[in-house]
Amino acid sequence: MALYYWLALLLLGLSTVTAQKDWWESASFYQIYPRSFQDSNGDGIGDLNGIRSRLPYLKSLGITAFWLSPIYPSPMADFGYDISNFMDIHPSFGTLADFKQLVEEAKKLQLRIILDFVPNHSSDDHEWFKKSVQRVSGYEDYYVWQDPKPGTERDPPNNWVAAWYGSAWEWNDERKQFYLHQFHKKQPDLNYRNPAVVQAMKDVLRFWLDQGVDGFRIDAVPWLFETVGFPDEPVSGHSTDPLSQNYLTHIYTLDQPETVDMVYQWRELMDQYKQEHNTTTKVLMTEAWSSLDVVKTYFNDSNNRQGSQMPFNFQLIMRLDQNSKASDFQTVINSWLDIIPPGHTPNWVLGNHDKRRVSSRMGGDHMVDIMAMIELTLPGITVTYQGEEIGMHDVDISWTDTQDPAACQLTEETYQEGTRDPARTPFQWDSTANAGFTNASVKPWLPLAADYPLVNVKTQQESAQNSHLKVFKELMNLRGTNTLIWGSFKSLVLGENVYAILRSFPNDKRTYVVLANIGSKSEIIDATKLDNSLPNDLVFRVVSVSSNHITGESVATNNILLQPYEAVVLANHAIRLAQQLYVLIGAFCMLVGVQLFKA
Repeated sequence: MALYYWLALLLLGLSTVTAQKDWWESASFYQIYPRSFQDSNGDGIGDLNGIRSRLPYLKSLGITAFWLSPIYPSPMADFGYDISNFMDIHPSFGTLADFKQLVEEAKKLQLRIILDFVPNHSSDDHEWFKKSVQRVSGYEDYYVWQDPKPGTERDPPNNWVAAWYGSAWEWNDERKQFYLHQFHKKQPDLNYRNPAVVQAMKDVLRFWLDQGVDGFRIDAVPWLFETVGFPDEPVSGHSTDPLSQNYLTHIYTLDQPETVDMVYQWRELMDQYKQEHNTTTKVLMTEAWSSLDVVKTYFNDSNNRQGSQMPFNFQLIMRLDQNSKASDFQTVINSWLDIIPPGHTPNWVLGNHDKRRVSSRMGGDHMVDIMAMIELTLPGITVTYQGEEIGMHDVDISWTDTQDPAACQLTEETYQEGTRDPARTPFQWDSTANAGFTNASVKPWLPLAADYPLVNVKTQQESAQNSHLKVFKELMNLRGTNTLIWGSFKSLVLGENVYAILRSFPNDKRTYVVLANIGSKSEIIDATKLDNSLPNDLVFRVVSVSSNHITGESVATNNILLQPYEAVVLANHAIRLAQQLYVLIGAFCMLVGVQLFKA
């Protein structure tokens, strides 16, 4: 039998993949916004036990790991990003015991947990800040304090503005100094030039690693350090409002070189923890909305010192919108692939809790499957924000119902420019009252989408027709194939506005062709332009909700009709033919073996 097996492999040109990828290198991550995922206790706010009850759903999607937006104790001035205790759980989400149960259940299902790590600032309600205000020994410089501008009684030290709006400095009357806050005034910036702060935050990482987490998504990385001396930042010319973030060019408050070094220090801690505890790799996912030349530095340096495994790739969010053409898709995707250092893995992010949802940002429901097909067939790691798999869209939140602190700082006339609530509305599980998110008699913390009876998990799963959820699951199944894990990548713009991807893996004899018609006109596509060695016919493997094609249907490779905004994944017949040939060769080998045995 061994002779038959290896002879079959030799004749087929197949070989087993002997190399290995670490768990995260081909992972599919899923972001959960805990307030909006599942409420288990009927208070209208999602919680840890609610998340635990829905873990089988994540498993059914094919998710590798999920990361949670902050769940720590907080006054909720920024819904958890203002942390008053980095080593506990906010009561509305549950307890440490609940978290341990969540970890235990996730591990049973072979799901990994990533926590949000918020290192730039704490809440002004944190014990550290209170002690710093009082100049308690050892805490005097835990935060960034400055005297008023020379020659004034209470003018801010310089012209720095916060990321949201207004001066980045807030006066503390007890200490008689200003403290820096790059975000909300109730989020004072920690001082990373103080070794005690650096060590304290490393202790936070170790605490949660001891609780069983598999890594961290690091929030707001670019703001960690500021230039010594606190000079005024130059005027950008992009705004006439001196209190707007766009008014200045942030050369002294963003992307300082010490910031990258701090990420490297955290990576060293994670790798050391892995060795000390003989455990699996712990990953860092860094949030930086910086230019590509800056983001690239987070991977590694010239001495091969390692940083973040996943500097988040926000290019699909930042540079593509409803007006983008197929050529824009190719440019944006290739620009990211071009900066990936050797030995590192690309990642792709379509949305998160801070940005408009894919459907709303890209121009409508017709773009949901297009974006999913492109993201989930690209090489590397994917990150899906909760609800994107069913095509949830932004919900129009009134000024009265607005909860987002960034929006509440504005006015009824301007809050829509800054609100993040529309992408944070409760998850839509089914068509019952409150979409199965919370009890029917409870008012959810944010209003639900009016169309949730149609746009929900249960309806899309049980529908006899195709659905966004079914398309997503089929694509996730493909992500487990050798072709999408190991295969080569090529892309072209075909026709007027079709973005085409070719993924192939010769050892597996399997090829996938992805065609996404970004335009409003039908197109006839010749896929042989991707590779003239493609077979004469291809088979539809996954089709978008808008497609008239049927899975399993064959089509001439050089004559593929795509309707407006249609996306498809096609496959060759190689696997079916290879399997048939394998059987024939096996029968032949067994026959030869029998004859030799008789001889």
